[in-house]
Amino acid sequence: MTPKPVPGTPSWLRETNDRTALALLLEHGVLTRTRIGELSGLSKPTAAQMVARLETAGLIHAVGEVSGGRGPNAASYAVRADRALGVAVDINYQVMRATVVDAGGHEHPTVTLTLSRSARDRSAVTDVRTAIEKACEAAGAPTGAVRAVSVGVQGALDPRTDELSFVETLPGWPRKGIRRHLEDALGISVHIDNDVNLAAIAERSEGAGADSGGFALLWMGDGLGLSVDQGGVVHRGASGGAGEIGYLPIPKSAGALDPQAADLQDLIGGPSVARIARSHGLRGRGYAALAEAISSSPQREAVLQDLAPRIAVGVVPVLALLDPELVVLGGPTGRAGGDRLAELVGQHLRRSSRWTATIVATDVSEHPVLRGAREHLLAEVRNSLFSEVSRITA
Repeated sequence: MTPKPVPGTPSWLRETNDRTALALLLEHGVLTRTRIGELSGLSKPTAAQMVARLETAGLIHAVGEVSGGRGPNAASYAVRADRALGVAVDINYQVMRATVVDAGGHEHPTVTLTLSRSARDRSAVTDVRTAIEKACEAAGAPTGAVRAVSVGVQGALDPRTDELSFVETLPGWPRKGIRRHLEDALGISVHIDNDVNLAAIAERSEGAGADSGGFALLWMGDGLGLSVDQGGVVHRGASGGAGEIGYLPIPKSAGALDPQAADLQDLIGGPSVARIARSHGLRGRGYAALAEAISSSPQREAVLQDLAPRIAVGVVPVLALLDPELVVLGGPTGRAGGDRLAELVGQHLRRSSRWTATIVATDVSEHPVLRGAREHLLAEVRNSLFSEVSRITA
């Protein structure tokens, strides 16, 4: 293990300066040595030394020249985006999506793969390895540069035992020791998280929760989920199972909405939304197609009027227990209903309860789980580059 430089020593100063230069290039993109010196407040000779060390180590490279008027053009530099990569993965029973994440935060193609439903044809290692290979192939990136993967699953991972729970959508995956099993087989860092928690991370970084002090994301898809952001930190619970709101029984007062419903999953889960859509004449094969059809259907308002009081029943316990300043309606149902559904749910809550929280629709329109996994990995691959700075200056 390389000893940490002592503050004030030449090696410590070199590491601090090199980290500063790398951070500036990650933040601003392409910079010249002169501009790095200006932004860091360091002299031109020191900036030149920083750039030289980082370039020799292969962490940055020259990408062009900038005209400075008199004299020769100045070389411009950027971080080697392919030096450390991650792969974000969103996986469920039938479909897996994956995309490469690099330290520069560049957008890469998203691949969508149809999965077998049979445990005989699948395993955790083959699923994740396939995601890495296909994502890298689409991005034209080397698989050998992948240092971490972040996987969103429809379930919970207990951080104390490394055990998956609430999972029926991953045939062939082991329930115990899953993260260690993947890390041993793949030789990279593995992060596994609940898909709704990752969607909340995306909502915080680029969606409706970006400027809030905290919010609750009610995810409405085939299944239900809840993620609570407390000032930028997602609450996961002691066993990682916080937010399994679909298991909550519905109150007697909501019995008239659906006499057959026993819990919130029965009331506003995918099958229920599909039945309501069909009752208004919408056509589609399965919940996903019907939820998508709601957005453009002439019967959209009627469908949303039926859904709003049901969703309000699911929001009330969230408000009663957590009192968030903002509730975001996400998942395919929330996305299909949009601002109008959020407005109707808010109106119903004000009429039928004492709660007046702001209800809004998700602002992350595409692949929110993947976007959240990407956000997590961005920090990880950047930290990987910073750790290399420590090695080259030791």
